[in-house]
Amino acid sequence: MKNPAVITTLCWLALLLDGFDLVVLGVAIPSMMEDTRWDFGAAEATLVSTSGLVGMMLGALVISFLTDKFGRRRVMMMAVALFSLFTLGLAFTTNITLFALLRFLAGAGLGGALPTGISLVTEFRGVTKSGSASTILMTGYHVGAVATALLGILMIEPLGWHSLFIAGAAPALVLLPAMYFLLPESPQYLMAAGRVEEARAIAADYNISLDDELGDKHAAEIENSGTMKVLLGATFRRNTLAIWGTSFMGLLLVYGMNTWLPQIMRDADYNLGNSLAFLMVLNIGAVVGLLISGKIADQVSPRKTSLVWFIASAVFLALLAVKLPLIALYVMIFLTGIFVFSSQVLVYGFVGENHPASVRASAMGLSAGVGRLGAISGPMLGGLLVAQGLAYPWGFFAFAIVGLLGAVIFSASRTLKTRPETTKASAPESAPSA
Repeated sequence: MKNPAVITTLCWLALLLDGFDLVVLGVAIPSMMEDTRWDFGAAEATLVSTSGLVGMMLGALVISFLTDKFGRRRVMMMAVALFSLFTLGLAFTTNITLFALLRFLAGAGLGGALPTGISLVTEFRGVTKSGSASTILMTGYHVGAVATALLGILMIEPLGWHSLFIAGAAPALVLLPAMYFLLPESPQYLMAAGRVEEARAIAADYNISLDDELGDKHAAEIENSGTMKVLLGATFRRNTLAIWGTSFMGLLLVYGMNTWLPQIMRDADYNLGNSLAFLMVLNIGAVVGLLISGKIADQVSPRKTSLVWFIASAVFLALLAVKLPLIALYVMIFLTGIFVFSSQVLVYGFVGENHPASVRASAMGLSAGVGRLGAISGPMLGGLLVAQGLAYPWGFFAFAIVGLLGAVIFSASRTLKTRPETTKASAPESAPSA
Protein backbone atom coordinates (compact mmCIF):
# COMPACT_ATOMS: atom_id res chain seq x y z
CA MET A 1 0.00 0.00 0.00
CA LYS A 2 1.32 3.43 -0.94
CA ASN A 3 1.44 6.36 1.44
CA PRO A 4 -0.53 9.52 0.51
CA ALA A 5 1.91 11.52 2.66
CA VAL A 6 4.17 11.59 -0.42
CA ILE A 7 1.42 13.40 -2.35
CA THR A 8 0.83 15.83 0.50
CA THR A 9 4.57 16.54 0.75
CA LEU A 10 4.98 17.26 -2.97
CA CYS A 11 1.94 19.55 -3.05
CA TRP A 12 3.13 21.15 0.21
CA LEU A 13 6.44 22.00 -1.44
CA ALA A 14 4.62 23.50 -4.43
CA LEU A 15 2.59 25.66 -2.07
CA LEU A 16 5.84 26.70 -0.37
CA LEU A 17 6.68 28.46 -3.65
CA ASP A 18 3.28 30.16 -3.52
CA GLY A 19 4.16 31.32 0.00
CA PHE A 20 7.43 32.70 -1.33
CA ASP A 21 5.52 34.67 -3.94
CA LEU A 22 3.09 35.90 -1.29
CA VAL A 23 5.66 37.85 0.72
CA VAL A 24 8.69 38.31 -1.51
CA LEU A 25 7.63 41.77 -2.63
CA GLY A 26 6.76 42.80 0.92
CA VAL A 27 10.27 41.75 1.94
CA ALA A 28 12.01 43.31 -1.06
CA ILE A 29 10.02 46.53 -1.58
CA PRO A 30 11.82 48.68 1.03
CA SER A 31 15.20 47.81 -0.56
CA MET A 32 13.82 48.11 -4.10
CA MET A 33 12.64 51.62 -3.23
CA GLU A 34 16.15 52.52 -2.08
CA ASP A 35 17.83 51.08 -5.20
CA THR A 36 19.18 54.02 -7.21
CA ARG A 37 19.34 52.01 -10.44
CA TRP A 38 15.65 52.70 -11.06
CA ASP A 39 12.90 55.08 -9.99
CA PHE A 40 10.86 52.69 -7.86
CA GLY A 41 8.29 54.25 -5.52
CA ALA A 42 4.92 53.36 -4.02
CA ALA A 43 3.16 53.58 -7.40
CA GLU A 44 5.67 51.22 -9.06
CA ALA A 45 5.47 48.83 -6.10
CA THR A 46 1.69 48.73 -6.46
CA LEU A 47 2.05 48.12 -10.22
CA VAL A 48 4.36 45.11 -9.91
CA SER A 49 2.33 43.68 -7.00
CA THR A 50 -0.86 44.02 -8.99
CA SER A 51 0.58 42.55 -12.19
CA GLY A 52 1.57 39.34 -10.42
CA LEU A 53 -1.83 39.06 -8.79
CA VAL A 54 -3.66 39.64 -12.08
CA GLY A 55 -1.57 36.82 -13.54
CA MET A 56 -2.46 34.59 -10.60
CA MET A 57 -6.15 35.38 -11.00
CA LEU A 58 -6.13 34.47 -14.69
CA GLY A 59 -3.98 31.43 -14.02
CA ALA A 60 -6.31 30.17 -11.29
CA LEU A 61 -9.37 30.64 -13.50
CA VAL A 62 -7.92 29.09 -16.65
CA ILE A 63 -5.76 26.36 -15.14
CA SER A 64 -8.50 25.12 -12.82
CA PHE A 65 -10.71 24.33 -15.80
CA LEU A 66 -7.75 22.62 -17.47
CA THR A 67 -7.29 20.58 -14.30
CA ASP A 68 -10.79 19.10 -14.52
CA LYS A 69 -10.19 18.41 -18.23
CA PHE A 70 -6.58 17.14 -18.33
CA GLY A 71 -5.81 16.02 -14.79
CA ARG A 72 -4.26 17.32 -11.58
CA ARG A 73 -0.76 15.86 -11.98
CA ARG A 74 0.13 17.41 -15.33
CA VAL A 75 -1.25 20.82 -14.41
CA MET A 76 0.63 20.93 -11.11
CA MET A 77 3.97 20.26 -12.80
CA MET A 78 3.26 22.89 -15.47
CA ALA A 79 2.39 25.48 -12.81
CA VAL A 80 5.66 24.94 -10.91
CA ALA A 81 7.76 25.03 -14.09
CA LEU A 82 6.28 28.29 -15.42
CA PHE A 83 6.46 30.08 -12.09
CA SER A 84 10.09 29.12 -11.50
CA LEU A 85 11.25 30.10 -14.97
CA PHE A 86 9.72 33.58 -14.93
CA THR A 87 10.67 34.22 -11.28
CA LEU A 88 14.29 33.55 -12.18
CA GLY A 89 14.02 36.27 -14.82
CA LEU A 90 13.07 38.83 -12.13
CA ALA A 91 16.57 38.62 -10.69
CA PHE A 92 18.15 40.03 -13.85
CA THR A 93 16.25 43.23 -14.58
CA THR A 94 15.75 46.71 -13.18
CA ASN A 95 13.36 47.67 -15.96
CA ILE A 96 9.98 48.27 -14.33
CA THR A 97 7.92 47.30 -17.41
CA LEU A 98 9.80 44.04 -17.89
CA PHE A 99 9.67 43.34 -14.17
CA ALA A 100 5.88 43.78 -14.16
CA LEU A 101 5.51 41.52 -17.22
CA LEU A 102 7.60 38.76 -15.65
CA ARG A 103 5.59 39.04 -12.44
CA PHE A 104 2.41 38.65 -14.48
CA LEU A 105 3.72 35.54 -16.28
CA ALA A 106 5.07 33.99 -13.07
CA GLY A 107 1.72 34.62 -11.39
CA ALA A 108 -0.17 33.07 -14.29
CA GLY A 109 1.97 29.96 -14.02
CA LEU A 110 1.60 29.61 -10.27
CA GLY A 111 -2.10 30.50 -10.19
CA GLY A 112 -3.14 26.91 -10.74
CA ALA A 113 -0.93 25.38 -8.05
CA LEU A 114 -3.10 26.23 -5.06
CA PRO A 115 -6.50 24.92 -6.30
CA THR A 116 -4.90 21.90 -7.95
CA GLY A 117 -2.85 21.01 -4.88
CA ILE A 118 -5.78 21.33 -2.48
CA SER A 119 -7.98 19.24 -4.80
CA LEU A 120 -5.34 16.50 -4.98
CA VAL A 121 -4.74 16.31 -1.25
CA THR A 122 -8.47 16.46 -0.47
CA GLU A 123 -9.14 13.58 -2.85
CA PHE A 124 -6.40 11.38 -1.42
CA ARG A 125 -7.37 12.13 2.21
CA GLY A 126 -11.17 12.10 1.80
CA VAL A 127 -13.60 15.02 1.65
CA THR A 128 -14.63 14.67 5.32
CA LYS A 129 -11.06 15.68 6.13
CA SER A 130 -11.13 18.62 3.73
CA GLY A 131 -10.59 21.11 6.56
CA SER A 132 -7.30 19.57 7.67
CA ALA A 133 -6.37 18.67 4.08
CA SER A 134 -6.42 22.33 3.10
CA THR A 135 -4.85 23.62 6.31
CA ILE A 136 -2.03 21.06 6.41
CA LEU A 137 -1.22 21.85 2.79
CA MET A 138 -1.37 25.57 3.38
CA THR A 139 1.19 25.39 6.16
CA GLY A 140 3.61 25.05 3.24
CA TYR A 141 2.30 28.37 1.97
CA HIS A 142 3.20 30.10 5.21
CA VAL A 143 6.41 28.19 5.88
CA GLY A 144 7.44 29.55 2.47
CA ALA A 145 6.43 33.02 3.63
CA VAL A 146 8.39 32.69 6.88
CA ALA A 147 11.43 31.34 5.03
CA THR A 148 11.27 34.23 2.56
CA ALA A 149 11.12 36.80 5.36
CA LEU A 150 14.11 35.10 7.01
CA LEU A 151 15.99 34.98 3.69
CA GLY A 152 15.30 38.68 3.29
CA ILE A 153 16.88 39.40 6.66
CA LEU A 154 19.92 37.27 5.80
CA MET A 155 20.37 37.99 2.08
CA ILE A 156 19.23 41.48 1.12
CA GLU A 157 21.94 43.46 2.85
CA PRO A 158 24.95 41.40 1.64
CA LEU A 159 23.58 40.21 -1.74
CA GLY A 160 20.85 42.65 -2.77
CA TRP A 161 17.15 42.13 -3.37
CA HIS A 162 17.81 40.32 -6.68
CA SER A 163 19.14 37.31 -4.78
CA LEU A 164 15.69 36.57 -3.35
CA PHE A 165 14.26 35.80 -6.78
CA ILE A 166 17.08 33.40 -7.60
CA ALA A 167 16.38 31.63 -4.30
CA GLY A 168 12.68 31.42 -5.19
CA ALA A 169 13.31 29.73 -8.53
CA ALA A 170 15.91 27.20 -7.35
CA PRO A 171 13.61 24.62 -5.65
CA ALA A 172 12.08 23.63 -9.00
CA LEU A 173 15.34 21.88 -9.92
CA VAL A 174 14.48 19.21 -7.35
CA LEU A 175 10.70 19.49 -7.12
CA LEU A 176 9.84 18.92 -10.79
CA PRO A 177 11.73 15.61 -11.15
CA ALA A 178 10.25 14.42 -7.86
CA MET A 179 6.73 15.22 -9.09
CA TYR A 180 7.35 13.45 -12.39
CA PHE A 181 8.32 10.19 -10.70
CA LEU A 182 6.25 10.24 -7.50
CA LEU A 183 3.02 12.21 -8.02
CA PRO A 184 0.04 10.05 -9.11
CA GLU A 185 -3.09 11.21 -10.86
CA SER A 186 -6.25 11.70 -8.82
CA PRO A 187 -8.48 8.60 -9.02
CA GLN A 188 -11.57 10.83 -8.67
CA TYR A 189 -10.47 12.76 -11.74
CA LEU A 190 -9.85 9.49 -13.60
CA MET A 191 -13.34 8.25 -12.70
CA ALA A 192 -14.91 11.49 -13.90
CA ALA A 193 -12.88 11.19 -17.12
CA GLY A 194 -14.11 7.61 -17.70
CA ARG A 195 -10.74 5.95 -16.98
CA VAL A 196 -12.29 3.56 -14.51
CA GLU A 197 -9.64 0.83 -14.37
CA GLU A 198 -6.81 3.33 -13.79
CA ALA A 199 -8.88 4.99 -11.07
CA ARG A 200 -9.56 1.71 -9.29
CA ALA A 201 -5.90 0.69 -9.45
CA ILE A 202 -4.70 3.95 -7.88
CA ALA A 203 -7.51 3.91 -5.30
CA ALA A 204 -6.49 0.36 -4.33
CA ASP A 205 -2.83 1.40 -4.08
CA TYR A 206 -3.71 4.18 -1.63
CA ASN A 207 -6.70 2.46 0.02
CA ILE A 208 -9.09 5.34 -0.65
CA SER A 209 -12.78 5.34 -1.45
CA LEU A 210 -14.12 6.31 -4.87
CA ASP A 211 -17.57 7.14 -3.47
CA ASP A 212 -18.82 10.60 -4.46
CA GLU A 213 -21.92 11.36 -2.41
CA LEU A 214 -22.64 14.73 -3.99
CA GLY A 215 -21.83 13.47 -7.48
CA ASP A 216 -24.26 10.58 -7.11
CA LYS A 217 -26.95 12.68 -5.43
CA HIS A 218 -26.89 15.37 -8.12
CA ALA A 219 -25.92 13.21 -11.10
CA ALA A 220 -28.89 14.32 -13.20
CA GLU A 221 -28.04 17.99 -12.61
CA ILE A 222 -24.34 17.47 -13.40
CA GLU A 223 -24.57 15.13 -16.38
CA ASN A 224 -24.04 16.86 -19.73
CA SER A 225 -23.84 20.25 -18.01
CA GLY A 226 -20.97 22.70 -18.22
CA THR A 227 -19.05 23.52 -15.06
CA MET A 228 -20.43 27.05 -14.73
CA LYS A 229 -23.98 25.79 -15.27
CA VAL A 230 -23.50 23.35 -12.40
CA LEU A 231 -21.88 25.87 -10.05
CA LEU A 232 -24.52 28.52 -10.75
CA GLY A 233 -27.39 26.03 -10.84
CA ALA A 234 -30.07 25.67 -8.20
CA THR A 235 -28.08 23.41 -5.87
CA PHE A 236 -24.73 25.19 -5.77
CA ARG A 237 -25.52 28.83 -6.65
CA ARG A 238 -25.92 30.10 -3.10
CA ASN A 239 -22.63 28.59 -1.98
CA THR A 240 -20.82 29.65 -5.14
CA LEU A 241 -21.68 33.32 -4.65
CA ALA A 242 -20.89 33.20 -0.93
CA ILE A 243 -17.55 31.49 -1.64
CA TRP A 244 -16.60 34.07 -4.25
CA GLY A 245 -17.45 37.04 -2.02
CA THR A 246 -15.71 35.57 1.01
CA SER A 247 -12.62 34.62 -0.98
CA PHE A 248 -12.40 38.20 -2.21
CA MET A 249 -12.31 39.46 1.37
CA GLY A 250 -10.02 36.69 2.62
CA LEU A 251 -7.35 37.15 -0.02
CA LEU A 252 -7.56 40.93 0.28
CA LEU A 253 -6.48 40.47 3.90
CA VAL A 254 -3.74 37.94 3.11
CA TYR A 255 -2.08 39.91 0.32
CA GLY A 256 -2.69 43.35 1.75
CA MET A 257 -1.06 42.45 5.06
CA ASN A 258 1.85 40.51 3.58
CA THR A 259 2.67 43.14 0.97
CA TRP A 260 2.48 46.23 3.14
CA LEU A 261 2.98 45.22 6.80
CA PRO A 262 6.76 46.00 6.75
CA GLN A 263 6.19 49.43 5.21
CA ILE A 264 3.23 50.20 7.51
CA MET A 265 5.38 49.40 10.53
CA ARG A 266 8.21 51.53 9.16
CA ASP A 267 5.70 54.37 8.91
CA ALA A 268 5.04 53.71 12.60
CA ASP A 269 8.76 54.41 13.24
CA TYR A 270 10.01 50.82 13.58
CA ASN A 271 13.31 50.02 11.84
CA LEU A 272 13.63 47.74 8.80
CA GLY A 273 14.88 44.76 10.82
CA ASN A 274 11.86 44.86 13.14
CA SER A 275 9.48 45.46 10.23
CA LEU A 276 10.69 42.32 8.41
CA ALA A 277 10.61 40.37 11.68
CA PHE A 278 6.95 41.40 12.13
CA LEU A 279 6.19 39.83 8.76
CA MET A 280 7.97 36.63 9.77
CA VAL A 281 6.10 36.44 13.10
CA LEU A 282 2.79 37.09 11.31
CA ASN A 283 3.37 34.02 9.13
CA ILE A 284 4.62 31.87 12.02
CA GLY A 285 1.26 32.63 13.62
CA ALA A 286 -0.38 31.57 10.37
CA VAL A 287 1.26 28.12 10.51
CA VAL A 288 0.10 27.61 14.11
CA GLY A 289 -3.39 28.80 13.21
CA LEU A 290 -3.62 26.40 10.28
CA LEU A 291 -2.72 23.40 12.43
CA ILE A 292 -5.28 24.35 15.08
CA SER A 293 -8.11 25.35 12.74
CA GLY A 294 -7.79 22.24 10.55
CA LYS A 295 -8.36 19.91 13.50
CA ILE A 296 -11.32 21.97 14.67
CA ALA A 297 -12.80 22.12 11.15
CA ASP A 298 -12.69 18.33 10.74
CA GLN A 299 -14.69 17.93 13.95
CA VAL A 300 -17.06 20.89 13.68
CA SER A 301 -17.07 21.86 9.96
CA PRO A 302 -14.97 24.20 7.81
CA ARG A 303 -17.90 26.61 7.55
CA LYS A 304 -18.45 27.21 11.26
CA THR A 305 -14.74 27.35 12.00
CA SER A 306 -14.12 29.86 9.21
CA LEU A 307 -16.87 32.16 10.49
CA VAL A 308 -15.29 32.28 13.96
CA TRP A 309 -11.83 32.82 12.44
CA PHE A 310 -12.98 35.77 10.28
CA ILE A 311 -14.56 37.50 13.29
CA ALA A 312 -11.43 36.97 15.39
CA SER A 313 -9.33 38.34 12.51
CA ALA A 314 -11.32 41.56 12.55
CA VAL A 315 -10.82 41.97 16.29
CA PHE A 316 -7.05 41.41 16.28
CA LEU A 317 -6.46 43.56 13.19
CA ALA A 318 -8.20 46.46 14.90
CA LEU A 319 -6.08 45.92 18.02
CA LEU A 320 -2.88 46.27 15.96
CA ALA A 321 -3.70 49.97 15.64
CA VAL A 322 -3.03 50.37 19.38
CA LYS A 323 0.52 51.47 20.19
CA LEU A 324 2.13 48.72 22.29
CA PRO A 325 5.57 47.89 23.74
CA LEU A 326 7.69 45.94 21.28
CA ILE A 327 7.30 42.51 22.93
CA ALA A 328 3.53 42.95 23.29
CA LEU A 329 3.33 43.99 19.65
CA TYR A 330 5.11 40.81 18.56
CA VAL A 331 2.58 38.77 20.56
CA MET A 332 -0.34 40.66 19.02
CA ILE A 333 1.01 40.16 15.48
CA PHE A 334 1.47 36.43 16.19
CA LEU A 335 -2.15 36.15 17.36
CA THR A 336 -3.34 38.10 14.32
CA GLY A 337 -1.50 35.66 12.05
CA ILE A 338 -3.26 32.70 13.71
CA PHE A 339 -6.65 33.96 12.55
CA VAL A 340 -6.17 36.08 9.41
CA PHE A 341 -4.70 33.45 7.11
CA SER A 342 -6.61 30.37 8.27
CA SER A 343 -9.92 32.13 7.64
CA GLN A 344 -9.54 31.93 3.87
CA VAL A 345 -7.95 28.47 3.88
CA LEU A 346 -11.00 27.08 5.68
CA VAL A 347 -13.10 28.41 2.81
CA TYR A 348 -11.07 26.13 0.51
CA GLY A 349 -11.82 23.26 2.90
CA PHE A 350 -15.52 24.08 2.59
CA VAL A 351 -15.21 24.05 -1.20
CA GLY A 352 -13.50 20.66 -1.20
CA GLU A 353 -16.12 19.10 1.07
CA ASN A 354 -19.18 20.51 -0.65
CA HIS A 355 -18.52 19.86 -4.35
CA PRO A 356 -18.51 16.65 -6.40
CA ALA A 357 -15.24 15.45 -7.92
CA SER A 358 -16.24 16.38 -11.47
CA VAL A 359 -16.28 20.12 -10.66
CA ARG A 360 -14.17 20.26 -7.48
CA ALA A 361 -10.98 21.63 -9.03
CA SER A 362 -12.93 24.17 -11.08
CA ALA A 363 -14.85 25.30 -7.98
CA MET A 364 -11.56 25.56 -6.08
CA GLY A 365 -9.94 27.47 -8.93
CA LEU A 366 -12.84 29.89 -9.22
CA SER A 367 -12.70 30.48 -5.47
CA ALA A 368 -8.99 31.25 -5.76
CA GLY A 369 -9.39 33.14 -9.04
CA VAL A 370 -12.22 35.42 -7.96
CA GLY A 371 -10.46 35.77 -4.63
CA ARG A 372 -7.43 37.09 -6.49
CA LEU A 373 -9.48 40.19 -7.25
CA GLY A 374 -9.33 40.75 -3.51
CA ALA A 375 -5.63 39.90 -3.59
CA ILE A 376 -5.20 42.66 -6.16
CA SER A 377 -7.27 45.06 -4.10
CA GLY A 378 -5.29 44.42 -0.90
CA PRO A 379 -1.94 45.78 -2.15
CA MET A 380 -3.79 48.60 -3.94
CA LEU A 381 -5.56 49.57 -0.71
CA GLY A 382 -2.30 49.40 1.24
CA GLY A 383 -0.45 51.34 -1.46
CA LEU A 384 -3.08 54.07 -1.44
CA LEU A 385 -2.90 54.44 2.33
CA VAL A 386 0.93 54.46 2.29
CA ALA A 387 1.02 57.05 -0.50
CA GLN A 388 -1.39 59.29 1.43
CA GLY A 389 0.51 58.88 4.70
CA LEU A 390 -2.47 57.14 6.34
CA ALA A 391 -1.19 53.57 6.56
CA TYR A 392 -0.71 53.69 10.33
CA PRO A 393 -3.10 53.27 12.08
CA TRP A 394 -5.95 53.50 9.54
CA GLY A 395 -4.70 50.56 7.48
CA PHE A 396 -5.39 48.18 10.35
CA PHE A 397 -8.92 49.51 10.81
CA ALA A 398 -9.58 49.14 7.09
CA PHE A 399 -8.38 45.52 7.10
CA ALA A 400 -10.49 44.79 10.20
CA ILE A 401 -13.62 45.90 8.35
CA VAL A 402 -12.68 43.57 5.50
CA GLY A 403 -12.45 40.64 7.94
CA LEU A 404 -15.87 41.43 9.36
CA LEU A 405 -17.38 41.60 5.87
CA GLY A 406 -15.88 38.18 5.12
CA ALA A 407 -17.77 36.70 8.09
CA VAL A 408 -21.04 38.36 7.05
CA ILE A 409 -20.82 37.09 3.45
CA PHE A 410 -19.79 33.55 4.39
CA SER A 411 -22.69 33.27 6.82
CA ALA A 412 -24.93 32.97 3.72
CA SER A 413 -23.34 29.62 2.74
CA ARG A 414 -24.72 26.19 3.69
CA THR A 415 -23.17 22.75 4.17
CA LEU A 416 -24.28 20.24 1.50
CA LYS A 417 -22.09 17.29 2.44
CA THR A 418 -23.69 14.97 5.02
CA ARG A 419 -21.36 15.08 8.01
CA PRO A 420 -21.32 12.07 10.35
CA GLU A 421 -21.28 12.49 14.13
CA THR A 422 -17.49 12.14 14.10
CA THR A 423 -15.15 12.56 11.18
CA LYS A 424 -13.34 9.40 12.17
CA ALA A 425 -16.42 7.32 11.55
CA SER A 426 -16.81 8.61 8.02
CA ALA A 427 -13.31 7.79 6.81
CA PRO A 428 -12.26 4.38 5.42
CA GLU A 429 -11.12 2.35 8.41
CA SER A 430 -7.64 1.71 7.11
CA ALA A 431 -7.12 4.93 5.20
CA PRO A 432 -3.80 6.50 6.23
CA SER A 433 -3.66 10.18 6.99
CA ALA A 434 -1.05 12.48 5.50
